[in-house]
Amino acid sequence: MSLQVHNGDALGAAAVAAADPTGQLADISGLGDHLRDALWRVESAGIRPIDAPDGAVVAGMGGSGIGGRLAIAALGPRARRPLAVVAGYALAPWTTPGTLVVCSSYSGNTEETLACYEQAGALGAPRVAVTTGGELAARARRDGVPVIPVPGGFQPRAAVGYSLVAVLESVAKAGGAPSLRDEVEAAAALAEALVREWGPEGAADGDAKQLARRLAGRIAVVAGADLTAPVAYRWKAQLNENAKLPAFASELPELDHNELVGWPASDELGRFAAVFLEDPEADERVRARFALTAEIAGTGTDVVARVTGRGETRLERLVSLVLLGDLVSFYAAVLRGVDPADIEVLTRLKAALAAS
Repeated sequence: MSLQVHNGDALGAAAVAAADPTGQLADISGLGDHLRDALWRVESAGIRPIDAPDGAVVAGMGGSGIGGRLAIAALGPRARRPLAVVAGYALAPWTTPGTLVVCSSYSGNTEETLACYEQAGALGAPRVAVTTGGELAARARRDGVPVIPVPGGFQPRAAVGYSLVAVLESVAKAGGAPSLRDEVEAAAALAEALVREWGPEGAADGDAKQLARRLAGRIAVVAGADLTAPVAYRWKAQLNENAKLPAFASELPELDHNELVGWPASDELGRFAAVFLEDPEADERVRARFALTAEIAGTGTDVVARVTGRGETRLERLVSLVLLGDLVSFYAAVLRGVDPADIEVLTRLKAALAAS
């Protein structure tokens, strides 16, 4: 990735610490530890082999559901059975008693996930709960459903390593894919190395800091394809929650059949930035599309960033891009002077829904 160099220490260690009263950076930087710890927590759940010949569904919202989206990408062609994510009150209509349902709710009180948990029980489908506690854990223990215990104290979105590994290993227990334990260990080591490079102690012109500066004052449209498509969604959500910014996610090649037509006019309408998350092992036609799409987007904005995942495996490259996006969104929050932990508007919405 080629980025412009800016001077100044607005994203140095001291400035970042002052802007992070709740320690969100430590949670982001701990991704490697989270991945390893998640493997242990799956084992501690004592999940026996699961009979699920019809595949698996992950029921989860927001930061709790992202693990399912990322797991689908990490597995890619290695998935042996269907794997899908539902983000709502109802399971996919094709869910059967032979479908594993992984219910992921960090708080354990997400109403949409609880609804899916009950539907799965009514169907007689096997279930696994991924949570810190709450109503989901209480119901799972009542019903004899395995619980993968996630540690408390995080914002749900910061527990991405736990939700990702929990889904991967649950699906492996059900025969839907091979276990990626060794790849998880390698991805954890890569994440730790990248934190040293991209963290506040790293160079001022490191990728994460540079990109955060380039996105300042911009509405980011983040695009991915195949492996990187759910990571683009993760970037969008992190910019929304951490930096309190509107942001959008797109997927290639679909965006080349519609969205691309609008990019040349973007400079007339607002301050947009195009970010492309690329996998160096992607199909050559997809790589060609990234290059041509970025060129056309550049006719409407002077901020076009092409970012390439690092690592040998699909999981490593995915984790590297997740970490980069989390740091970019955190640095964007620092530059804007907003608390990355603050989600008051979401709290207000949930209160209003509970009162309705």
